Order: sequence, then C-alpha cells, then structure tokens
Amino acid sequence: MRSILWRFGFIGLLSLTFTGAFAQQFATGVVFHDRNRNGVRDAGEPGVPNVLVSNQREVVKTDAQGRYRLPVDDDTILFVVKPRGWMTPLSEDNVPRFYYIHKPNGSIRLQYGGVAPTGALPASVDFPLYPQRESDRYRALIFGDTQPRDMQEIFYIGRDVVRELIGTREAAFGVVLGDVLFDNLSLFPAITAVMGQIGVPIYYVLGNHDINFDSPDDANSDETWHRYFGPNYYAFQWGRTHYLVLDDVVWFGAQGEQRGRYVAGLGERQLEFIRNYLRYANRNDLIVILMHIPLWELPDAERRQLFDLLAPFPNTVSYSAHTHIHLPRFFGADTGWNGRTPHHHINTVTVCGSWWTGAPDPIGIPHTTLRDGTPNGYLWMTVNRNRYHVRYQAARRPADYQMHIYALDEVERAKLGETPVLVNFFFGSELCTVEMRVGEGNWIRMQQVTDTPDPAYAALKQQEQEFNLPGRRLPGLNPAVHLWRANLPADLPRGMHRIEVRVRNLFGDEFRDRRVIRVR
Repeated sequence: MRSILWRFGFIGLLSLTFTGAFAQQFATGVVFHDRNRNGVRDAGEPGVPNVLVSNQREVVKTDAQGRYRLPVDDDTILFVVKPRGWMTPLSEDNVPRFYYIHKPNGSIRLQYGGVAPTGALPASVDFPLYPQRESDRYRALIFGDTQPRDMQEIFYIGRDVVRELIGTREAAFGVVLGDVLFDNLSLFPAITAVMGQIGVPIYYVLGNHDINFDSPDDANSDETWHRYFGPNYYAFQWGRTHYLVLDDVVWFGAQGEQRGRYVAGLGERQLEFIRNYLRYANRNDLIVILMHIPLWELPDAERRQLFDLLAPFPNTVSYSAHTHIHLPRFFGADTGWNGRTPHHHINTVTVCGSWWTGAPDPIGIPHTTLRDGTPNGYLWMTVNRNRYHVRYQAARRPADYQMHIYALDEVERAKLGETPVLVNFFFGSELCTVEMRVGEGNWIRMQQVTDTPDPAYAALKQQEQEFNLPGRRLPGLNPAVHLWRANLPADLPRGMHRIEVRVRNLFGDEFRDRRVIRVR
C-alpha cells in the first residue's frame, strides 16, 4: 500500500485516503501564466501563486509554484477564480473557459444532452491565465432574462440590444442573469454567438428555463448547462470586486402523475462554497451577488444564512431577474440582514421584456414592454474601488430616457386642482426624490404610489382586447411600484403650459423630462 501511495503522489495524479472500504480522490494541478496562449503549460511558463481554485465546495489558494490540491468525486467541476489583473481563456463567442469537468461516466441520458464521459482524472488539471490591465474603476453590462424561445427571438436580441453595444469600449464584461433561453436548450450555441458579438467576456447565470426538465432530480438538472458553461455556480474577481455567481434554482423531477417543478433555494453545499470563498475576501472589497430568482423568494432560513455570511462586508449589492418587472429593494433587520446599512438588491429589467410579446414595431420587433411599464433593456454598473453606481438603459432609446410623464393633453380649468400627473421613473425606488413644476412655478414634491398600473401599459392591454393587435399577448396588469403622483396647481391660466419633472435617484443622479398640456 505504501508503494501505491508513493507512486500516485509522485506523478501528481491523485492520492488515496482509506477509511474502511471507501477512498477519496484528490485532483492536483497548476494555475500558470500561459505566455503563448495555447492553453497548455509549456516549459518556462511559471505558476501563478495566491490564486483561488474550487471544487464548488472547498476553496484553496495556490502555493508559491501555482499548485493546488482539492478533493473530487465522480461528478465534480473544478474551476479557477479569475483573479485581479488576469483573464481566463475565452471561447470564440467570448464565454469564459475557467473550469475542468470531471465526470468519468458522463451525464445521464437527457433530451438536450449533457457531458460526454471524461475518463480518468488527468495527472495534472492545469488552468491557464493571461495578464491583463485591470483598473479599480470599470463598467459592466447587466442583462436580465434574454429568454428567446426560437431563432427569430434570438435575432430580436441581436437587432434590439446587441447591435448598439457591438464594439463597446465602455464595458469590461457582461453578465446574463439567467433564463438565457426559454426551455429549448439546443439554442445555447446560437444565443452565446449573438451575445458574443458585443466583444467583451460574457458570464452566464443559470435560470429556471435553462435546466433539464426531463431530469429526475436537481443533481442532474444542470447537465446541459455544464456542457456549455461549466459550473452552475462559481466566482470571479475584477478590480477590487468579488462576483459570486449563484444557482438558486432547485428542481424536483416528475413523480408519478405529478409534474416536475422548481423552487428557489441554494442548498448546503453552495452555502458552504460561499462561506469558504468569503474567507479570502478583503472586508473592504465590494461583494456582488449574481442570481436569477430574487432574494425574497429564497427560503427564509437560507436567505438569513446568506445574509449572515455577507454581514461582515460593508460594501455589497445583489442582482436578480426572473420576475420581468424592474424592482430595486432594500433588505433591513426585519428580513434578517444585520449589516451596517440595508442591503441593496436589484431585480433587473429584462432584455426580453415581457417574453417578446406585444405588437411589432415598424421594424418588426415586439415592443415587449414590462408589466410595470418599463421598456425592455439592461443596466450599466460602474464600479470605482468598492463603490458602485447603476444606470438603466432602455433598448434603442437615448441614455436620458429614464421616465414617462402621464398627463391629460387638455384640462378644464375648473378641474385643475384635482387632475393628476403621473411619472413612471423606470429605475425608481423609495430613496428617489421626484418633483414637478409648471412653467417657472414652484417645485411640487410628488408622492410614490405602489398600487396603480402603468397607464400606457393598461392602454396597450385594452387595445389588444379591442382591436386584436398582432403579436403574442402581453401578460396581465401589474402595479408599477416606481410611479409618482401630484395634482396640477389649481391657479393655472388658460393656454399652453410646460410640465417639467426632475428626479434625483439614490446615486445622486438627476434626470429631467417635460410634457406640454393645454388648459381650457
């Protein structure tokens, strides 16, 4: 037995620890500077020290020679955590390749296929890195559900969002927050090819429409995802920011006559990975959580565990998508958050809007407005050291299109004091200040209302019913939580008047818009 242990240790393949009849494998390898960028460690290519490597549970740091050692079983994905100032290889579609899949027997039989058998564990599982200039100040693109159901909708994405971002020099990378597809997993190559045209690395988050619905259990539900993207949860670093990409979709396969279903959840193994990873994070760095299903849908006990892990870090923010509404939310002590300030969670606007529904516009793309009246689009996140700033961008609209003002075109003078003006500030929250004035009059503080549908969206739904408009039907009405209201001043003279609205958001940005009305 001693000679066997010596031989395995000598070649770096694995070591065996025996406890009764059970054996545990250990993978070893090197994270190295791939000077010629061929993906293979050649002579003279040094190891990179102090880089994190994980098996989705344990997290270890490479030694002075860039070596690591981690336990594995027959269903393990090893990955390197992209460190500051380095980059992993990218596919031709700009999908990061930072992992090694160890599935000696491959995946179970599934409709969309999984991972082919990988065979025995290599003698050394090595990870190449390339140095890159990386500032503490950078911008990232945050995309909610792209969610195409077919090639036509993939082309919508290309014409509606990707077109205006191709070749951008503003973004360091992008993230798609799950529901990359709408159930048809054979389209993964097509959607990544379109998104890859932007020209920056795109990281992907698993959503509930990205799993194998024919899987009997959660453990096998991500096999097609593994094939195309690698681990279903992982981490990477950029500047002084730690990004934790989570899988919060738990799948229960069909049982008898009961259909399969999903719920929100993280599980013990993933929480342990988060715990192990955060041990290496500087307390003053920015921690960003990227997930698909919003925090408020997690089981209360798991959300509190996650909050406990994040509480020591004063700079945190999290993103989700899934709901197809645009909703910032702040978590405080009443929800189990024990940080010094409330935790900011952003339920992100979606690329697909309301699942590519609604009447086509003049160039054939459905308007696909979200149920809260928000135009489909995406977010820009600017990071400066450990501070962040977020701005909403509507697809194919100017950057300053941030709100819509609702008012009657003509108002009887006798009804001025009881005639409301509504403002839908698309990225609004309770921390925003919204004011309006008429002409050069005094500014009037508007009040947030959370029980009223967006008027334009309500009108669109009515038009669908009355005129049988083309296109897929929009989803039902939903209160727009980022609406503000105030009545017109009662003393306006007859004639044309300019309504001006100014908004100041939680980041201190100011936006203005105007509307002309007539008093009779």
